[in-house]
Amino acid sequence: MSQEQPRRPSDQQEQGQGAVRYGDVFPVSGGLAEKPIAPQDAATMQSAENLVFGQTLKGGPAATMQSAASTNERIGVVGHDQATDVTAVQGVTVSETRVPDGRMVTEFVAGQAVGQYFAPDDAAGGGGGCARAGGGERGSAAADLTKVTIGEALEATALAAGDVPVERSDAAAIQAAEARATGLNANIPGGLAAQAQSAAEANEMVARDEDKTTLGDVLADAATKLVADKPVESSDALKVAGAESRNKGDATARPGGVAASMAAAARLNRDEAVWE
Repeated sequence: MSQEQPRRPSDQQEQGQGAVRYGDVFPVSGGLAEKPIAPQDAATMQSAENLVFGQTLKGGPAATMQSAASTNERIGVVGHDQATDVTAVQGVTVSETRVPDGRMVTEFVAGQAVGQYFAPDDAAGGGGGCARAGGGERGSAAADLTKVTIGEALEATALAAGDVPVERSDAAAIQAAEARATGLNANIPGGLAAQAQSAAEANEMVARDEDKTTLGDVLADAATKLVADKPVESSDALKVAGAESRNKGDATARPGGVAASMAAAARLNRDEAVWE
């Protein structure tokens, strides 16, 4: 369904002869073309795809960026928590245009298109457009179904970083997100924040990562577990990012984590990048 397939990194780049830059794998120009693709860029694009399509597209921009970022990290060009400066400032966005029999979805990095897809009207069970994470009318979110909600952003985290063990920084971010969604400052018994905090404390006592509770365990179907929900706004994303970074030793956001998904959702909502 892609109108323009991203190019795979060359064998020479995979062998570590040089950084994989945006211009190597996408039809971009200017300063962006010369920038190495960084892990945080890939994580942000993955969050955006998860929010819009309900999954990371096979062979799509996020998958291409993840492969390139892994190569760049392996050869020491970028750090694990690094983001490209122009991407950090201008962001990753997804736009949708109505066309006959469907919608044209375009993905952008720093304002330049890196992928485009046609979604027929019957792509989501005849409902029109592409699949979104979550769904249904919950709480205040029913007033504006064109916006990505906090619950849906948390579900996107489950898709992007579902295998990652829950840490205290994740629990703090989930607590902040739940509070913004519900308007309640106290933890809800059995709610997402309570589950996340319990998981983070238990994980500290477990030696092997494979035995720990993951973000996917806590955040799967998050939208249906919230007692109330609302569209993500920039202020919500800032609160969650602050909570996550304050509780992390290196004060950085987890790639594909709660703060990253909330930031992607806020940008999508601000730019009116999802359903009309």
